[in-house]
Amino acid sequence: MNKKAKMDIREKLRILSAAAKYDVSCSSSGSSRCAPPGGLGDACSAGICHTWAADGRCVSLLKVLLSNACKYDCAYCVNRRSNDVPRATFTPKELIQLTIEFYRRNYIEGLFLSSAVIKDPDYTMELLVKIARELRTVHRFGGYIHLKAIPGASARLLYEAGLYADRSSVNIEVPSDRSLQYLAPEKNFASVYAPMNFFAERKLEYKASVSRYTPSFLPAGQSTQMIVGASGESDYQILSLSSGFYNQQKLKRVYYSGYVPINADKRLPVLTTKPPLVREHRLYQADWLMRFYKFRYDEILDEAHPNLDLELDPKIGWALRHPELFPVDIQHADYEMILRIPGIGVKSAQLIVSGRRFTKLRLEHLKKMGVVLKRAKYFIYHPDTPASLRRLYPEMVRPLLLPRPKSGQLDLFANAPLALPA
Repeated sequence: MNKKAKMDIREKLRILSAAAKYDVSCSSSGSSRCAPPGGLGDACSAGICHTWAADGRCVSLLKVLLSNACKYDCAYCVNRRSNDVPRATFTPKELIQLTIEFYRRNYIEGLFLSSAVIKDPDYTMELLVKIARELRTVHRFGGYIHLKAIPGASARLLYEAGLYADRSSVNIEVPSDRSLQYLAPEKNFASVYAPMNFFAERKLEYKASVSRYTPSFLPAGQSTQMIVGASGESDYQILSLSSGFYNQQKLKRVYYSGYVPINADKRLPVLTTKPPLVREHRLYQADWLMRFYKFRYDEILDEAHPNLDLELDPKIGWALRHPELFPVDIQHADYEMILRIPGIGVKSAQLIVSGRRFTKLRLEHLKKMGVVLKRAKYFIYHPDTPASLRRLYPEMVRPLLLPRPKSGQLDLFANAPLALPA
């Protein structure tokens, strides 16, 4: 390859890797795949990180677009056709070569490949599938591949994508069909749901007919991304949509991306402050409660409380709205209730249930089990708890759980004992 061609690929890589940074629906783990005989690379379910991004995140994938020359004009997207930005498109051969060479140099452990819609969904999806197919069958690449599914692509191409990729994703982008059609007129929920439902149905078929001769189909499942703050949906609406993805489409992850005003468009809100990163963080915490703590979305929020508290995490918010359930007697409460106590995680709850069979648990035991006592102490009672504190008063506990002031101002509750009425 001559010097000019190398420079061309390097410039394409600079443009198309930068264009991919707004898609957060990726991870480097989720499946285990051994290197094929005579091939290179494998995938580890635990993930192997090789480098760090500028913001401190572990990155182990070559995250790149096939092309940013998009035919659509979505209001929130930097790659929309009306934007005056540098455009580039890889050939399948160039992307395959980059992936193989980067893996051999230990830069990456896999590939996250997405693309703008170049001509039409099928044309774009055909190129994405061709890259994954040649990596697997020609170059015997056993590393991790995350392949974006293009809404509107045919079932045949989606099926092939599922055979060669570890994980696939199609981004819902905006939490309601009405907002999506307003901000992205060429898209709608039906076109986004179609590949999600197709993958979910094929996964069920493969699970029912699994044998040593059945090829794996999306072993790491599928994911999606929602932009938070570009439209007016409440957190309750967002969590309701996410809950449906987990229960019906069986998604592995829903990613939330705080709206960043990268385009000047009258359809988009004007931010006078920083992007809503705290709201994004709270949504991830609420999502965690649904996935691992057995909360339903309509328990975390409801129509009377449609948005998450930006000052306190959702688990504390739920506990303060249900004082009738607290404090909890950890010596006798069931596992599900212990799991709902702020400051107690899944592992700590399991240790409490197993440890209380042998002794009465005290604060020192809970601390060794990993319980965050500065939060949990207001929601539990145990042999060391005075009888006067065996009632939860949210209006008094809430100030004690708020973040400490960052200024030099004294915190009135910093050293004050918890004195509640009898």
